[in-house]
Order: sequence, then C-alpha cells, then structure tokens
Amino acid sequence: MSEYNEDAYRQARKDYIPTPCPFERALLSLCVGCSRARKLNLAEREAIGCGDAAVQPHCRALYQALHDNARFALKVQQGMAWPFGKEIRAQCGGLRGLAAVMGGDGGYVDDAAGVVLAALDRHGEIAALPYPEIMRGVVHYQPRQRRR
Repeated sequence: MSEYNEDAYRQARKDYIPTPCPFERALLSLCVGCSRARKLNLAEREAIGCGDAAVQPHCRALYQALHDNARFALKVQQGMAWPFGKEIRAQCGGLRGLAAVMGGDGGYVDDAAGVVLAALDRHGEIAALPYPEIMRGVVHYQPRQRRR
C-alpha cells in the first residue's frame, strides 16, 4: 500500500479550489447546507469550495468571529488547535444560532451564505452580530453520535 503525499494533496486542493468554503466541515457533516457550495472529489476525498467569490469573505469573517467568541464557551485555549468535535459545534451551532437570531427555528440551515447575507443586511457588519445569542446555538449543539 502506498502512502499518500499530503503536500501534493494540499497543493492540488489549492489549485482546484480557489475560494475554499470556511464552513466545509459543517457542510460535509450535513448539519447545514449552502446554495453556493461546490462539491469536488479530489484524491478520493470530498472537498467543498465556494461558488460565489463575493460572499466567501463574509463567510470567512463570520467563521473567524464564531471561533473568537466560542473559545470561552467551548473551553478552547488561545493558540490551541480546535478538536474536530468542537470545530463542528462552532460551525454548525454557530450557523444554526445565527439562523435562530434571524428568526429561524434554530434547526437545519438550508443556505448558510443566505443567512450570512441576511444578517449583514440587518446588522450591517459581522462584528455587530449579537454573539451572546448566537453562542447559545454553539453551546447547545450536539454533534451526532458515532455508531457503535
């Protein structure tokens, strides 16, 4: 069995996905959806890019703001790598919490980019979002359990 060349994979990924989706893990785990997501199979792996380069910076800013605000709630120390489960809670719970703030039920989000754009229309900028309310979604989100 041959070993995968991770450096070659990362380079191919950069070449094929010019605008990566910051919420790729949430989309791949199927806890949210997005109308602008573009799925790609690369080296027997699934990857997701953003099909709208104008929206991607807003999603990236929200992704960073969710991480900054969720550090305390999820007990992740500054400079520490995010474990997969906490990353999923930040992404899925954050998007669901944002959808709830925007008047949704806090369940499955059909269009992550649509929710981000609606939040920008209402609040003006990512920094002005009501993060204490959004963090409720992060804290209460439970990733699906592994099958045994």
